Amino acid sequence: MSIRVGSGHDSHRLKAGRPLILGGVRIPHDRGLDGHSDADVVLHALTDAILGALAQGDIGDLFPDTDPRNKDADSVLFLNAALTRLTESGYALGNIDVTIFAQEPKLGAAKATIRASLAMLTNVPVDAVSVKAKTGEKVGHIGRAEAIACHATILIHKRDEGTA
Repeated sequence: MSIRVGSGHDSHRLKAGRPLILGGVRIPHDRGLDGHSDADVVLHALTDAILGALAQGDIGDLFPDTDPRNKDADSVLFLNAALTRLTESGYALGNIDVTIFAQEPKLGAAKATIRASLAMLTNVPVDAVSVKAKTGEKVGHIGRAEAIACHATILIHKRDEGTA
Protein backbone atom coordinates (compact mmCIF):
# COMPACT_ATOMS: atom_id res chain seq x y z
CA MET A 1 0.00 0.00 0.00
CA SER A 2 1.32 3.43 -0.90
CA ILE A 3 1.11 5.84 2.04
CA ARG A 4 2.07 9.46 2.54
CA VAL A 5 2.12 11.85 5.49
CA GLY A 6 1.05 15.47 5.32
CA SER A 7 1.63 18.33 7.72
CA GLY A 8 -0.05 21.73 7.83
CA HIS A 9 0.09 24.79 10.07
CA ASP A 10 -1.87 28.01 10.25
CA SER A 11 -2.28 30.92 12.66
CA HIS A 12 -4.41 34.06 12.74
CA ARG A 13 -4.74 37.00 15.09
CA LEU A 14 -7.83 37.35 17.26
CA LYS A 15 -10.01 40.34 16.48
CA ALA A 16 -13.19 41.78 17.99
CA GLY A 17 -16.31 41.70 15.83
CA ARG A 18 -15.61 38.38 14.10
CA PRO A 19 -17.00 34.92 14.87
CA LEU A 20 -14.57 32.30 16.13
CA ILE A 21 -14.76 29.24 13.89
CA LEU A 22 -12.54 26.21 14.53
CA GLY A 23 -12.90 23.00 12.55
CA GLY A 24 -16.14 24.24 11.04
CA VAL A 25 -17.62 24.84 14.51
CA ARG A 26 -18.64 28.24 15.84
CA ILE A 27 -17.05 28.64 19.28
CA PRO A 28 -18.51 31.18 21.75
CA HIS A 29 -15.90 33.89 22.35
CA ASP A 30 -15.71 37.69 22.38
CA ARG A 31 -13.24 37.67 19.46
CA GLY A 32 -12.80 35.70 16.26
CA LEU A 33 -9.91 35.09 13.91
CA ASP A 34 -8.87 37.83 11.52
CA GLY A 35 -8.28 36.74 7.95
CA HIS A 36 -9.35 37.17 4.35
CA SER A 37 -11.67 34.14 4.63
CA ASP A 38 -13.41 32.98 7.82
CA ALA A 39 -9.84 32.30 9.10
CA ASP A 40 -10.63 28.80 10.42
CA VAL A 41 -7.07 27.78 11.38
CA VAL A 42 -8.07 24.14 11.85
CA LEU A 43 -9.50 23.73 8.35
CA HIS A 44 -6.64 25.77 6.86
CA ALA A 45 -4.01 23.55 8.53
CA LEU A 46 -5.90 20.41 7.49
CA THR A 47 -6.22 21.65 3.91
CA ASP A 48 -2.47 22.34 3.80
CA ALA A 49 -1.74 18.89 5.25
CA ILE A 50 -3.76 17.23 2.48
CA LEU A 51 -2.16 19.34 -0.24
CA GLY A 52 1.27 18.67 1.26
CA ALA A 53 0.76 14.91 1.31
CA LEU A 54 -0.20 15.13 -2.37
CA ALA A 55 2.76 17.45 -3.12
CA GLN A 56 0.30 19.92 -4.67
CA GLY A 57 1.24 23.21 -3.04
CA ASP A 58 -0.64 24.97 -0.28
CA ILE A 59 -3.88 26.76 0.43
CA GLY A 60 -2.47 30.10 -0.73
CA ASP A 61 -1.73 28.62 -4.16
CA LEU A 62 -5.34 27.52 -4.62
CA PHE A 63 -7.11 30.34 -2.77
CA PRO A 64 -4.88 33.45 -2.61
CA ASP A 65 -5.88 36.18 -0.19
CA THR A 66 -5.53 38.64 -3.07
CA ASP A 67 -8.56 37.11 -4.81
CA PRO A 68 -11.74 38.98 -3.82
CA ARG A 69 -13.77 35.78 -4.40
CA ASN A 70 -12.16 34.38 -1.25
CA LYS A 71 -13.22 37.31 0.95
CA ASP A 72 -15.06 35.92 4.00
CA ALA A 73 -15.21 32.48 2.32
CA ASP A 74 -16.23 29.46 4.35
CA SER A 75 -13.05 27.39 4.81
CA VAL A 76 -15.07 24.22 4.16
CA LEU A 77 -14.81 25.22 0.48
CA PHE A 78 -11.01 25.10 0.72
CA LEU A 79 -11.09 21.73 2.47
CA ASN A 80 -13.49 20.32 -0.11
CA ALA A 81 -11.18 21.40 -2.94
CA ALA A 82 -8.27 19.58 -1.27
CA LEU A 83 -10.43 16.50 -0.69
CA THR A 84 -11.43 16.50 -4.37
CA ARG A 85 -7.75 16.55 -5.35
CA LEU A 86 -7.13 13.71 -2.89
CA THR A 87 -9.85 11.56 -4.45
CA GLU A 88 -8.79 12.42 -8.00
CA SER A 89 -5.24 11.34 -7.12
CA GLY A 90 -6.50 7.94 -5.99
CA TYR A 91 -5.86 8.50 -2.28
CA ALA A 92 -8.03 8.40 0.83
CA LEU A 93 -7.51 9.87 4.29
CA GLY A 94 -6.39 7.35 6.89
CA ASN A 95 -6.34 9.53 10.00
CA ILE A 96 -6.28 13.16 11.14
CA ASP A 97 -4.40 14.56 14.13
CA VAL A 98 -4.76 18.26 14.96
CA THR A 99 -3.40 20.36 17.78
CA ILE A 100 -5.00 23.75 18.41
CA PHE A 101 -2.89 26.32 20.25
CA ALA A 102 -5.06 28.85 22.12
CA GLN A 103 -4.65 30.57 25.46
CA GLU A 104 -8.32 31.47 25.26
CA PRO A 105 -10.99 30.41 24.97
CA LYS A 106 -10.45 27.14 26.78
CA LEU A 107 -11.34 24.43 24.27
CA GLY A 108 -11.74 21.35 26.47
CA ALA A 109 -15.52 21.26 26.07
CA ALA A 110 -15.36 22.01 22.31
CA LYS A 111 -12.83 19.33 21.32
CA ALA A 112 -15.41 16.55 20.91
CA THR A 113 -17.61 18.79 18.75
CA ILE A 114 -14.65 19.82 16.57
CA ARG A 115 -13.61 16.17 16.30
CA ALA A 116 -17.10 15.15 15.15
CA SER A 117 -17.17 18.03 12.67
CA LEU A 118 -13.82 17.03 11.14
CA ALA A 119 -14.97 13.41 10.85
CA MET A 120 -18.18 14.49 9.12
CA LEU A 121 -16.47 16.98 6.79
CA THR A 122 -13.82 14.47 5.69
CA ASN A 123 -15.84 11.26 5.84
CA VAL A 124 -13.23 9.76 8.19
CA PRO A 125 -14.41 7.64 11.14
CA VAL A 126 -14.44 9.69 14.33
CA ASP A 127 -12.09 7.17 15.97
CA ALA A 128 -9.49 8.13 13.34
CA VAL A 129 -9.67 11.84 14.23
CA SER A 130 -7.75 13.37 17.13
CA VAL A 131 -8.22 16.94 18.37
CA LYS A 132 -5.93 18.27 21.07
CA ALA A 133 -5.76 21.75 22.62
CA LYS A 134 -2.74 23.42 24.16
CA THR A 135 -2.28 26.84 25.73
CA GLY A 136 0.70 29.07 25.17
CA GLU A 137 1.48 29.07 28.91
CA LYS A 138 1.24 32.89 28.67
CA VAL A 139 4.29 32.98 26.34
CA GLY A 140 4.33 34.61 22.90
CA HIS A 141 1.39 35.71 20.77
CA ILE A 142 -0.58 32.56 21.64
CA GLY A 143 0.09 32.92 25.37
CA ARG A 144 -0.92 36.59 25.34
CA ALA A 145 -4.25 35.53 23.72
CA GLU A 146 -3.47 37.57 20.61
CA ALA A 147 -3.77 34.65 18.19
CA ILE A 148 -4.79 31.03 17.71
CA ALA A 149 -2.80 28.49 15.71
CA CYS A 150 -3.26 24.91 14.60
CA HIS A 151 -1.00 22.12 13.42
CA ALA A 152 -2.44 19.19 11.47
CA THR A 153 -0.86 15.87 10.56
CA ILE A 154 -2.54 13.33 8.31
CA LEU A 155 -1.88 9.95 6.77
CA ILE A 156 -3.19 9.19 3.30
CA HIS A 157 -3.15 5.89 1.46
CA LYS A 158 -3.86 4.69 -2.05
CA ARG A 159 -7.42 3.44 -2.36
CA ASP A 160 -7.79 -0.23 -3.24
CA GLU A 161 -9.09 -1.09 -6.68
CA GLY A 162 -12.88 -1.23 -6.70
CA THR A 163 -13.37 0.93 -3.58
CA ALA A 164 -14.69 4.45 -3.46
